[in-house]
Amino acid sequence: MERNSSLWTNLIDEHPVCITWKQEAEGAIYHLASILFVVGFMGGSGFFGLLYVFSLLGLGFLCSAVWAWVDVCAADIYSWNFVLFVICFMQFVHIAYQVRSITFSREFQLLYSSLFQPLGTSLPVFRTIALSSEVVTLEKEHCYAMQGKTSIDKLSLLVSGRIRVTVDGEFLHYIFPFQFLDSPEWDSLRPTEEGIFQVTLTAETDCRYVSWRRKKLYLLFAQHRYISRLFSVLIGSDIADKLYALNDRVYTGKTYHYDIRLPNFYQMSSPKIRKSPLTEHFRNSKRGCDK
Repeated sequence: MERNSSLWTNLIDEHPVCITWKQEAEGAIYHLASILFVVGFMGGSGFFGLLYVFSLLGLGFLCSAVWAWVDVCAADIYSWNFVLFVICFMQFVHIAYQVRSITFSREFQLLYSSLFQPLGTSLPVFRTIALSSEVVTLEKEHCYAMQGKTSIDKLSLLVSGRIRVTVDGEFLHYIFPFQFLDSPEWDSLRPTEEGIFQVTLTAETDCRYVSWRRKKLYLLFAQHRYISRLFSVLIGSDIADKLYALNDRVYTGKTYHYDIRLPNFYQMSSPKIRKSPLTEHFRNSKRGCDK
């Protein structure tokens, strides 16, 4: 205790107090370094945020080193600032190399910039997702799935083109780029369950989509909880969009716009009201999920 108290005494009580202050301000290099430090510490997270932080901090330490060498003429101040500049520079090069090494094909670049990047998904996480998938081409008028025949063994996301969804030959809705092809089917089954499509999905144009095998994707979810939550949000939003698209096509006999989200819609048996096949599709999916 006595040794600690003597240390504080030497540092505080016996340290010489500044009696006279310099009248002139420090040079422009010192103030530039301070501005770079302030702006640099405002950087965000992620790879590009780190590049921003280390680049500005490195420039700030470099300016401080020049200031210490030219104006202050202090070797210790110069040495510390130069060492910190070298560390920031090495970190910047290391992160830039990591970002440059993460390259994707055109489809994955579009998918990341349009869907995953707005949700704050980092490039390393997206690379993990991309490595577990494959890009597939679907020619015009070819079927992705056939009603009552195709098994539900994958999850796919359309990147380009347009898919037509029908049931018993009747048109339901379209699937556009950056929408899932089979989100209702995926959501209706547990990991251990199997099922088949209740709708037919046909390519109206030449299409390209990203596909994940069901078992491989569930294994990825088990290893990365963030990816599991991310896909849960994306699939839920996609199903909601499809329900709203169905809602726009459902009318009563008196041309009244009826909301399919109301529970009593499913119990309505009036012959004037024609239930949409997609409504039955979502009801079957819900039943499969409840079993």
